[in-house]
Amino acid sequence: QVQLVESGGGLVQAGGSLRLSCAASRRTFSSRHMGWFRQAPGKGREFVAAISWSGGSTDYADFVKGRFTISGDNNQNTVYLQMNSLKPEDTAAYYCAAVRRFHLLSIRIPEAYDYWGQGTQVTVSS
Repeated sequence: QVQLVESGGGLVQAGGSLRLSCAASRRTFSSRHMGWFRQAPGKGREFVAAISWSGGSTDYADFVKGRFTISGDNNQNTVYLQMNSLKPEDTAAYYCAAVRRFHLLSIRIPEAYDYWGQGTQVTVSS
């Protein structure tokens, strides 16, 4: 079973930056898309950003456009989320996810993803 392992979370002041990393536990793992979601206490899991390995296209939630950047290396099965200009409302557990199977679901919904990491906490103080 493949595991996705996130790292890079922590406590940062508003306006600061963090870089999250996610790596698959198996080098032979291949995926079609990888993405980041977040979940704040008492709220549902929401889409943050995704990258498609075919063509390298990216997609972002409106609330992170211009502040967050997703990147990665398909050969290394790693994906990153560079988060700049962080706000207190960005405080949440951030989850890495991967799509392996072919389907027509939007990559903005959790149901599209086959594998999930355990999450890494990001806390932004005001």
